[in-house]
Amino acid sequence: MVQPKAEAKRRGLKLRTGKLLHQMRLNRQSYFMLAPYFLIFFTFTVFPVLMSMLLSLTDFNMLQFPDWVGLQNYARLFITDEVFLIAIKNTIILATITGPVSYIACFILAWLINELSPKMRAFVTLVFYAPSLSGSAFIVWKLLFSDDSYGYINAFLLENRFISDPILWSTRTDLILPILIIVQLWLSLGTSFLAFIAGLQGMDKTLYEAGAVDGIRNRWQELWYITLPSMRPQLMFGAVIQITASFAISEVSKQIAGFPSIQYAGHTIVTHLDDYGGIRFEMGYASAIATVLFVIMLSSNLVVQKLLRKVGE
Repeated sequence: MVQPKAEAKRRGLKLRTGKLLHQMRLNRQSYFMLAPYFLIFFTFTVFPVLMSMLLSLTDFNMLQFPDWVGLQNYARLFITDEVFLIAIKNTIILATITGPVSYIACFILAWLINELSPKMRAFVTLVFYAPSLSGSAFIVWKLLFSDDSYGYINAFLLENRFISDPILWSTRTDLILPILIIVQLWLSLGTSFLAFIAGLQGMDKTLYEAGAVDGIRNRWQELWYITLPSMRPQLMFGAVIQITASFAISEVSKQIAGFPSIQYAGHTIVTHLDDYGGIRFEMGYASAIATVLFVIMLSSNLVVQKLLRKVGE
């Protein structure tokens, strides 16, 4: 009985392989057109990720050949590196607040802007998208949260006698994270915002007419049962962008809180990665940090995918 079953499995595998090869031959023009992109994607995305995972198991200083150390880098990360644990806590706080808030804000604003006339819609879109274009203009926020009396917020509070001494914004550990959240939210209306507007503009209007016939009576039902299910690709794309942006906060922290920040109050996983990879050149350890960040992002992405599949149910 074992041999017939094994023979049937081999035949089934051979049949599936033959079908796959046949489909590849039929679509060889498509594969040929995709080949340049796949080559670039594999060379500059897939291969570096795989190499980073491999290097995370070594001790590599950019000068000598990597020495295999196994899981020692990961043990060091989670057992002896207290700064990394602080970075994880700060990153999770920033991501769980800025990610969902900016994602929902992007969609709500896009939904509201979509109802405007074409000219007004283009102008308002530019107004809300402009902050993401000026991401390097941190000098504005430095002036707002300057520690002396010349900072705009301190000057306002002092002039109106709300405080008697300037607030040291960049040295108070209890204020650094809230400031980073505010700045990150200001910068968050970026690519996902435009994707949502594009998705709303591409909606098939007949779906709303069909929904009215099927019993949909208000805008909220239209949003849940028609708009959101029809925009799943844009919603998924926006979620990936927001997850990446919220977990990869680095430049905001460096510019606003300093590098390193006071008692590591603004330290994130990416700033920790920059420390070991760009300053100390401990590339094996830096690769371990990058691998942990990759796993966190991938896990968050899978959770968001499951949630988006329930939209419209």
